[in-house]
Amino acid sequence: MIAENLKKVEDKIAESCIKCGRNRSEIRLIAVSKTQPIEVIREAINTGIKDFGENKAQELRDKSELFTENFNWHFIGHLQTNKIKYVIKSAEFIHAVDSVKLADEINRKSKEINKNQKVLLEIKTSDEATKFGLADEKEIFETAQFCKNSSNLDLVGLMTMAPYTDDENVIRNCFIELRRLKEKLNKNGFALSELSMGMTNDYTIAIEEGATMLRIGTAIFGDRPTGRRAEFINNAGIK
Repeated sequence: MIAENLKKVEDKIAESCIKCGRNRSEIRLIAVSKTQPIEVIREAINTGIKDFGENKAQELRDKSELFTENFNWHFIGHLQTNKIKYVIKSAEFIHAVDSVKLADEINRKSKEINKNQKVLLEIKTSDEATKFGLADEKEIFETAQFCKNSSNLDLVGLMTMAPYTDDENVIRNCFIELRRLKEKLNKNGFALSELSMGMTNDYTIAIEEGATMLRIGTAIFGDRPTGRRAEFINNAGIK
């Protein structure tokens, strides 16, 4: 099933790239594997997927300990400072920096293990109360500058989530705002390369507006399983 789903997603990505004159090689597909059991992730690895996204710190820690395959973990959920210790060893990218305080703690934890941690600023581009992220431009620039000056942080880009809506104009405007913010930051010397935006319901729009990282779960894995968070560990035979 995953191989079939992935082909459909890849076909749509290719079609969108042709439509807007982009190269497929510019876009990293992140399979959002949150709550998915170990055997499902292994099936996805066998299809050639090289990037997986998790949004719970402990779940990323537990899952990462079960794999020896060569692929990248992305932490894509809201991250509290006391949970950084769970993701710092395994996350190639942390997409969730939304304050100087969080950036400072990520930098400190990275320094402890002699790691240069790739991070993205999470930007709030909609009015939805449930969304996290930086919204004030002054605060965005201050946080970006802090990351740039930090010894063990590599600020590579920006991340956002558009509202879940059928209004494509609303979605597109969120992505346009993120792209323009990246351009503004780059004019001020930040040299950002990544735009993490676009999920199952809106990734073709995100491609058209410059996304370099797509975070896609349902379109690849199908509906998420329900039940206890630790079920994937039990299924893997871990005590």
